Amino acid sequence: MPSSAGKQSPAPLTERAVNRRGFLKTSLGATAGVVAAPTLATWLAATDAKAATTAAAAFVDDYTTNVLTNLTPETNAVVRILGGMAEVWKTGDAWNTGTPIRPEVLRANMRHCARITAARTERQAKEAFIYDRQHQSYAMIAGLGPLADLYRAGAKAVTSITVAPDTTPATTISDAVPADAPAGSALGAGSYDSALGQVAKLVDTVRGPYASGNPGKYAFQYPRPWRMNEDSEVVDTGAKDALGYPVYDSEVVVATQLLRQRSTSPVDDAGFPSGHTNAFHLASLALAYAVPERFQELVTRALELSDTRITAGMHSPVDVLSGRVMATALAAATLADPQYAALKAAARAQAAAYFQQQTGTTADTLYAYAHSADVRTDPYADRAANSRALTPRLTYILTRHGRSRDLTVPKGAEVLLETRLPYLDAAQRREVLRTTALPSGYVLLDGFEQWGRLNLFAAADGYGAFDSDVTVTLNAADGGFGAADTWRNDISGRGGLVKRGSGSLTLTGANSHTGGTVVEGGTLTAGSAGALGHGDVRVQGGTLRAATATRVRGSYTQASGATLDVTLRAGHSPALTVDRRVLLDDESVLSIRLDASRPPASGTTVPVIAAPSLRGRFGRITVQAEGFRAVPVHTAGGLSVRLTRR
Repeated sequence: MPSSAGKQSPAPLTERAVNRRGFLKTSLGATAGVVAAPTLATWLAATDAKAATTAAAAFVDDYTTNVLTNLTPETNAVVRILGGMAEVWKTGDAWNTGTPIRPEVLRANMRHCARITAARTERQAKEAFIYDRQHQSYAMIAGLGPLADLYRAGAKAVTSITVAPDTTPATTISDAVPADAPAGSALGAGSYDSALGQVAKLVDTVRGPYASGNPGKYAFQYPRPWRMNEDSEVVDTGAKDALGYPVYDSEVVVATQLLRQRSTSPVDDAGFPSGHTNAFHLASLALAYAVPERFQELVTRALELSDTRITAGMHSPVDVLSGRVMATALAAATLADPQYAALKAAARAQAAAYFQQQTGTTADTLYAYAHSADVRTDPYADRAANSRALTPRLTYILTRHGRSRDLTVPKGAEVLLETRLPYLDAAQRREVLRTTALPSGYVLLDGFEQWGRLNLFAAADGYGAFDSDVTVTLNAADGGFGAADTWRNDISGRGGLVKRGSGSLTLTGANSHTGGTVVEGGTLTAGSAGALGHGDVRVQGGTLRAATATRVRGSYTQASGATLDVTLRAGHSPALTVDRRVLLDDESVLSIRLDASRPPASGTTVPVIAAPSLRGRFGRITVQAEGFRAVPVHTAGGLSVRLTRR
């Protein structure tokens, strides 16, 4: 069915069909029914790409054009950013007369649907039913993990769709407030008159009147997979099924539980873009703004729930991809709109205060609580598993073509990371989005402004490259992510990192940036052997913590008052291996921790720094283990310590 995300109430079918065709004929000077997709190709062909980009308004400045009276790329910002479909599909003069432009893409699209629905289990069919019928904003709440039940209670959010029938229901089914629900309960994200009312309002605002997938559906008229065959043709066999629906020559099988939920009006029931997918991602990004402690998990859940649209047989990969693309742009546009600045700030503050009060945490400890469950109670507790699951869903059946092109991050997109990376400025958040983006060459993702290339899961893990020097300041007093964060990506690039402020930053990737690393304040933790990349490392203030055996592919310098914090293990390699020389100020500090699982025994000599050359010495050495002290042992190959009891 057409998406309800934007809450648009379309005109009656006959009036709408006449208006659509009349509008297109008048506005485009074309025959009736020639709609937006081929027009976009014509539009781009009529001028060079740069001029076309310059001529069109940025999506975030034009998103309110996404209404049913606007069905061309010139008039509708959503149709414009989904224009990659123009390279794949040409809309015909009726809902069932379109033709493939790149049949290999659409053939792979249909084969994927047929394969998935043929292998679908009964459990998956029932799950697909629940997420088809349940309010999409409510479905997203589970992405909050240990905070989900607290959210439902605080927001008074309820649903009537919790189980699926074994067979096809006798009637259509819609979500509703259960009769036994507490007073004031509401569907979706919850009630505005609740402890999380501002959060619920933010979700609904992001899913507002300009967030519908319906204009795109009418513009592109790409049918749902169960109405199409492998060659992307609609073949009505003339037969009727047991429910009275037309039978199409398609190998895509809709889940039994959803057969009655299908639309009976094909012209009003196009598949591209997927409205449910759009709604899942809109709700996901609104919740992620208010509760950034679960940012990646919410993004993962949105992609997982969107995949159930394919499992259900109701949508194809190209439908789902387009739903994600438009939702990403629409969420950014709403969050970047100045009229909603107070609302989004209030929602974030309300969520933080509510969850801290309910869990007895602080801004600094709420993240740990939000990740305190294991996979038995939180399906998204394993970050690595999340990454493995979502990666193929970012591109599905698409294959790359051509040389990679750098991404110009769409205007306003940086707002999506505003609460997740609050210590970075707007330009830095844009750089994070650029350096973590998907490569170019995926036809449906390379549309106008290339919103489809944004990889928000990866962006939540910080920079993907330092293409110039990056200075980052985290302050302990700011709390939350502003006080401490972890960058997990493998960071490349010719630039370097300068860490400032009293807060803490941890690097865990296999980093290869060549511009070096400087610590001026707070704590920089090397959480992997290659965390410090290539180049010199200078600790001018604050602390460098080597949480594991770490390599410096250059020289290492430590200034007066600065601290090297290492963890020593029995029989382990040096805490710090330096490729070139080490220079220590005589007033520098070495802080030693003993690994709890494999502590070195008293009386043993343990390597701390291995280097071809070492000058200077630590002015002070402390051991963070009661009853131990360390005596430095300088050798030609660096520095060791002899651990003894006091």
